[in-house]
Amino acid sequence: MNATTNQKSNRIVPIIMMIALFGMISFVTNLAAPMGQVLKEQFGVSNFQGLLGNMANFIAYAVMGIPGGILLQRVGYKKTALIAIAIGFVGVFIQFLSGYAPHTSAFGVYLLGAFVAGFSMCLLNIVVNPMLNTLGGGGNKGNQLIQVGGSFNSVMATFTPAFVGILIGEAAKANIKDVFPVMYIAMGVFALVFFVMLAVRIPEPHATKTKESLKSLMSGAMKFRHFILGAVGIFIYVGVEVGTAGILFLWLSDTPVGKTTAGFVAGTYWFLMLVGRLLGASFGSKISSRTMLSAVSLVGLILVLSAIFSPITTLVSLPVLQTSAAGSLSFGMAQVPVNAMFIVLVGLCTSIMWGSIFNLAVEGLGKYTPAASGIFMTLVCGGGILPAVQGAVADAGGYLASYWVIFIGLAYLLYYALIGSKNVNKDIPTGDMEK
Repeated sequence: MNATTNQKSNRIVPIIMMIALFGMISFVTNLAAPMGQVLKEQFGVSNFQGLLGNMANFIAYAVMGIPGGILLQRVGYKKTALIAIAIGFVGVFIQFLSGYAPHTSAFGVYLLGAFVAGFSMCLLNIVVNPMLNTLGGGGNKGNQLIQVGGSFNSVMATFTPAFVGILIGEAAKANIKDVFPVMYIAMGVFALVFFVMLAVRIPEPHATKTKESLKSLMSGAMKFRHFILGAVGIFIYVGVEVGTAGILFLWLSDTPVGKTTAGFVAGTYWFLMLVGRLLGASFGSKISSRTMLSAVSLVGLILVLSAIFSPITTLVSLPVLQTSAAGSLSFGMAQVPVNAMFIVLVGLCTSIMWGSIFNLAVEGLGKYTPAASGIFMTLVCGGGILPAVQGAVADAGGYLASYWVIFIGLAYLLYYALIGSKNVNKDIPTGDMEK
């Protein structure tokens, strides 16, 4: 009994650290999109260029996804986590240095920092889920810890754009130095977690060995049509998730709504993603992934169309966090165009798409599933590419016109749910890993 109690108490600290890292993934990742407004104002760049930081962050997934899996196999989870944390600190520190760099090079220094930080986020994504599952003891308790981590991830996603909105305020021109407090927090948390993780002992999740090469397993996964279409779906989904809120922040910042309120409105989108994930966890065992993805994709299409075609002169009251004249935070009603309300509600739809797409794409893959997961992580880069495309469309045709990019993405996800997710390659053998 005492041994069991000591074992549980010894795991409390690493559990807290893993949950903190779950939040940092969201904190650093979701800093990139609202930083686009800062880059636009400081350097006078376009929406497309403003979103290059977000793109650099996600392109790192394309570079590091598969090598990250190989690193995990060679050095284990704890060392991979420590490497990821150290890289994350360096990435944020480079972004911090961009605030002191000469004007001619500051933009490039910031993009480099965002790219380096992206390496860290990719590695942390590979590590935190299995580590939390192991620290929880596997099974339902392990899954429960992952859900707690995911919820904290969503809370930080809600907080980040709102915090950036407060920091840059309504100044005529925002500057990277205005968001230094965000970077101080990020570097401080990375440093703390690194030294705590270095000192504590944590169990290593068992990595299943296989005689087949990674290249062979990846080639096997690519033989399944529903997996290939699902991988494209993940690329599109992450782009839709990030672009929906990212462009919303840029649009509202350029309206009388202002940058501070724009940050809170974008934060509400991420808050609704938290609500959606909690609802998805409650009903996930009763509703199939195909039905769930079909329903939310269709509703998302309706909401995006409503946003595109509704008159921006129609205002609605949206409940958001607000700052008072004294600087205190409270919930209040913000007057925003009705289009913004429809866009915010898309968060309820995107919240449960990742799990649904992943489940449908790996169904029936057997021994090829781990390799398929590595391919999925690589294609998270869609979260940087599609928002940049959307930013370019916004430059050419306006902010609301850019949501046709989101509409096309959701239309593809509806197609995948209804047709593309069907396994038409059941004749391919998918034996156990040990065979």
